[in-house]
Order: sequence, then C-alpha cells, then structure tokens
Amino acid sequence: MHSFNDLLAQFSDFFQTQKFPATPAALYDPCEYFLGIGGKRIRPVCCLMGNELFGNLHPDVWNVAMAIELFHNFTLIHDDIMDKSDLRRGKVTVHKKYGEETAVLSGDVMLIIAYTYLNKIDTSLLHQTLTLFNKTATEVCEGQQYDMDFEKRADVKLSEYIEMITLKTSVLLAASLSMGAFLGGASNTSCEKIYEFGKNLGIGFQVQDDYLDAYGNPDKFGKVVGGDILRNKKTFLMLYALENANPTQKQELEMLLQTNGDDKVQRVLDIFEQVGVKDWALDLKKHYNDKALHALDEIVVTNGRKEPLRDLTFQLLSRDV
Repeated sequence: MHSFNDLLAQFSDFFQTQKFPATPAALYDPCEYFLGIGGKRIRPVCCLMGNELFGNLHPDVWNVAMAIELFHNFTLIHDDIMDKSDLRRGKVTVHKKYGEETAVLSGDVMLIIAYTYLNKIDTSLLHQTLTLFNKTATEVCEGQQYDMDFEKRADVKLSEYIEMITLKTSVLLAASLSMGAFLGGASNTSCEKIYEFGKNLGIGFQVQDDYLDAYGNPDKFGKVVGGDILRNKKTFLMLYALENANPTQKQELEMLLQTNGDDKVQRVLDIFEQVGVKDWALDLKKHYNDKALHALDEIVVTNGRKEPLRDLTFQLLSRDV
C-alpha cells in the first residue's frame, strides 16, 4: 500500500506527459500555464487510492485520474471567469493573462481532452466509468449554479448550503474514489461505500476550510483571516449564525453584510462567539469525519489496506492550512 504522498509523486510524474498539441499555441499555452500553477491533486490521487484499496494499481486508473484532474482544472478556469478572480494559487488567472474569450476556449478544450483520456480505458470498463463521470460533471455544474444563485439571495438555509457544497465540491472527490474502486474490481456495494466515504470527507473538508478562514492562524493559513467575511460569503459559519442569532444579533449581522468597515471582521467574529459558532463548526466537522470513517469501516477489505485513507482523512480534516 502507498501513502497519499507516494501516489502523489507517481501521479505527478504521469501528469508531466504531453497532454496538448503544440498548435495553435494561443489555445494550448493557457492550458499548460494553468496546470503549471500547481494544485494539491487530491482528486486524482484519491482515484489511485480507491483503486489500490482493492488490489494493485490497474493500468487504466492513470488515464481516469488524468481525466479527473483535467476536468477539475477546467471547472477552475471557468469559475475564475465567473467569479472575476484576478489570482489563483497566487498566480494571475487565465482570463486575466490571456483574455476571457481564450480562457473560455482553453477551459472547453481541457474538458474535451479529459474525455480523450477516459476513452483510452478498456471498453469493458468504459460504460460504468463514463456514466459516473458524466453524472458527477453535471452535478458540479448544478452546484456552481446554486452557488451563484445564493449570492443573490438573503434567505439561504444551511441545509441548502450543504447540498450546494455536496454538488460543487464533494461529489467529485466521492466519484474519484468510486471510479478507482470500480477499476480495482470492487463490488457495487463497496463502490457505494467508498463514495459515501468521499462525499462526507468532502463536506468535512469544506467545513474545515470555512472554519480556518475565520479562526485559522494567518501565518500558517497563508490568507487574511476573515476573507470570507469581508467578501460577504455565505459559509457554514455565517449561515449557522444567521439561523441561530437572536433578533438583535441577526439585525447586526445583516447590517454588517451590507457594509465594509474596518472593524467588520471582528464584529462578525464577536457575534459568532456569542452564538457559539466555533464549537458548533468543530462538532459539525467531527460529524462528517465520523460518517466518512464509518463508511470506510464497512468496506470489506483488510484494515491495513484502509490505513492510507484513514491517514488522508486525518490530514484533510485536522489541517491548519
């Protein structure tokens, strides 16, 4: 069995292979630029980990992992356009560097090339893999639409936010694990269990991300604490506070969401403290952590094979950056 970092190193080597034609350079250079920015590569490596849970790495799993990573980066290029973001991982975004029209096309062709990698796998495995890949890709688009819709609404419920995060973020992690498991010969039941593991891990990851934005150490986190608050983002923490604040606290929160004073972050954090947001968020993260590990425990393979995924759960949900 390999650790996440071992498989990451192996995938990084595979990822260096030539993925795009040389011409037209105006189309493919932005793709190379964006992929060169880097990233955690969590989803493709999870595909490898899901595969190795059931045996030796299947030759086709590399192409599926590549397709997953290309699809994920396609969504990021287009997300940056929709969010009007200037930076991604500290580097200039594709649409800022090359223009919006090129960024749209480069994202499109990255998605198409993702399917060329899927098309390389054994035909006996293609139908089930492609079915889940397409279902997941559709759900990610749905999640992004809900996210944009929520920006215009003042009445978003916490349950709606969890559903949006599940679609936008969590299902791709879940599907990556499940597709890898399928290629490894896992039963339908095992594929469903590892999907549940990944889905809950993904939601817990977002809870942790929202938590760190409000309560992380800025020296470790690498961002200004309270960035979500300054951008008026509806996070797990904000929605819980709005749903559980008393009328006075809620009125102040709603007022703060309309303003940008120097003390905005601290005033919001003060209300979070009064409402008990911090402890609630930690409990919620534990809830999804426990659900993920319970699903993993129910998969019928030796416990030793599950250790890398348990370690990954700890790394993702206990991180401070």
